[in-house]
Amino acid sequence: MLRLGRREFAAHEPVIMAIVNRTPDSFYDQGATFHDEPALARVEQAIAQGAAVIDIGGVKAGPGEEVSAAEEARRTVGFVAEVRRRHPDVVISVDTWRHEVGEAVCEAGADLLNDAWGGVDPRLAEVAARYDVGLVCTHAGGAEPRTRPHRITYDDVMADILDVTVGLAERARKLGVRRDAILIDPGHDFGKNTRHSLEATRRLGEMVETGWPVLVSLSNKDFVGETLDRPVKDRLVGTLATTAVSAWLGAQVYRVHEVAETRQVLDMVASIAGHRPPAVARRGLA
Repeated sequence: MLRLGRREFAAHEPVIMAIVNRTPDSFYDQGATFHDEPALARVEQAIAQGAAVIDIGGVKAGPGEEVSAAEEARRTVGFVAEVRRRHPDVVISVDTWRHEVGEAVCEAGADLLNDAWGGVDPRLAEVAARYDVGLVCTHAGGAEPRTRPHRITYDDVMADILDVTVGLAERARKLGVRRDAILIDPGHDFGKNTRHSLEATRRLGEMVETGWPVLVSLSNKDFVGETLDRPVKDRLVGTLATTAVSAWLGAQVYRVHEVAETRQVLDMVASIAGHRPPAVARRGLA
């Protein structure tokens, strides 16, 4: 059982986490949800399409203009409070690696801290414990926030992923973060080249076997683009294929841009696996 905010998710229940970037320079939408009204409209749409979690980020992952902790908080804290007011039951996640921002968004009503940079600020886990919120423990290959990998190598990329993510998860548990609110994430593209991310996908079952719920952030990423030689706006098919494989191997939470399409893929995989009945069953029964 995964328990985040007011929601509980069974072991085989796939969970969609919709991305809402509060940045003017995000790689995918170039700032489409930087301002309040389009961002709030995006939240409404994502929930209507089946997202259970809204992931709010105030700093783009890639290199760019420096964003201070104060500016990151300015972009996210008030927005978290407004989403909480409008949607009391939705799970609110905030994508941050800074404990100061984590503390501010928890005060505003966040339920989950999505640490995409692999515990670079160890105090973030302490914040999660203090506020009784969830924590995503991600493998980033030791990369500093907002840097790109350069000729990074691993003897065994999945062994490194397991060592880091399970270690972060166990540390968080010992600090007091609830066992049922901790997730692990292989960190596709973070501290990895395309072959590393493909191998991490292929061996995702090894993460699932640890017993920690697995989150994957696959949506329109560079490893999809390089694998198929497609630009950012033409990576949906590759993303959905990777989503289907990840679902079959047991991942539970999916951080995505395209909610409706992801929902169909996850429902189809769940039905093939026998965890979900068909929405309609008429064929051969008339």
